[in-house]
Amino acid sequence: MATGRTHRPATRSRGIPEATVARLPLYLRALTALSERSVPTVSSEELAAAAGVNSAKLRKDFSYLGSYGTRGVGYDVEYLVYQISRELGLTQDWPVVIVGIGNLGAALANYGGFASRGFRVAALIDADPALAGKPVAGIPVQHTDDLEKIIQDNGVSIGVIATPAGAAQQVCDRLVAAGVTSILNFAPTVLNVPEGVDVRKVDLSIELQILAFHEQRKAGEEAADTAVPAAATHGDATDQGPDGDVPAVMPA
Repeated sequence: MATGRTHRPATRSRGIPEATVARLPLYLRALTALSERSVPTVSSEELAAAAGVNSAKLRKDFSYLGSYGTRGVGYDVEYLVYQISRELGLTQDWPVVIVGIGNLGAALANYGGFASRGFRVAALIDADPALAGKPVAGIPVQHTDDLEKIIQDNGVSIGVIATPAGAAQQVCDRLVAAGVTSILNFAPTVLNVPEGVDVRKVDLSIELQILAFHEQRKAGEEAADTAVPAAATHGDATDQGPDGDVPAVMPA
């Protein structure tokens, strides 16, 4: 059994590095915003800035898609949207199930961006009998007893886990056994999955801890910058004797 993400080659079968694949959604988000403003073309510098990467990396990434842009014109926005959507598999409809309809699961169910990005919430599943039949985002919640049937009836290959940590592995095992091969995990735990199953983990507490690290480092740098002049002044006062030119304490 593999722990966390499955071990996959660094390069996909079509020759696109995983690092490039991870940046494609960033480009697509920026391009979609440009498309909504009816912007016809964009330079590599402008698109790179909007996506938060450097332009050389962007041009390299797009070369894997066979897009090189036109000198003096840039990239065709609509064509790039199509290219990246096709590469990411977003030109088809992907049914998704969300398991765990607490506060986070309900928020995910109400997220309006799934449909516009190629995903359809096919079912909401929870272990609480009191939730069964209650609509969330217009979709009735179904009980976990029916998980396998729901997966099979809807042809689901992508599952979202938003359960408490203690229930996540069991839910994961059932999803995988029912045919799910990709899992987005919001539970604060590492999932064990067999080869051939991809897991992406979203842990808000870890992201906040990383930000806390950077905040602490910035605070430390600011304190150090403030302390340097003070230390220099203190040294000048103590290193001088009563007359200002003779050390008050001589070395042994």
